[in-house]
Amino acid sequence: MKISTKGRYALRMMIEFGMNPDQCTKISQVAARQGISDKYLEQIVTLLHRAGYVRSIRGAQGGYMLTKAPEEYTVGMILRQTEGSLSPVSCLDEKVNPCERAGCCSTLTVWQKIKDAVDDVVDHVTLADLIEEQKHMPDKNLL
Repeated sequence: MKISTKGRYALRMMIEFGMNPDQCTKISQVAARQGISDKYLEQIVTLLHRAGYVRSIRGAQGGYMLTKAPEEYTVGMILRQTEGSLSPVSCLDEKVNPCERAGCCSTLTVWQKIKDAVDDVVDHVTLADLIEEQKHMPDKNLL
């Protein structure tokens, strides 16, 4: 499994918003600091806005802000919103496995263990954890 640029950039953008929680951050600011196309970030922020993770403020001092405290977002929430399922195989995407071979598939336990391990990591790391880590980086502006 690979996380696409959409998921990676979404996390970087959310960290940027969380680093300045009391002020709006413009997409153009994030794009310049991160070296990412502002058009691509606009597509990603739309997904985050629809999910209710960020809110937009209009006007000259406008931009985007988090709707909740950074502690309330997990990496898993953000990645699932932008990437979809994080399961290594599609048969684990649903609560009930729809695969006709599920009862006789010896590899299913491996895929389930991978899914559980990934879920455990991404669901226990918060945006606040990433922001705190970013604050200790030598160059706080490059994520």
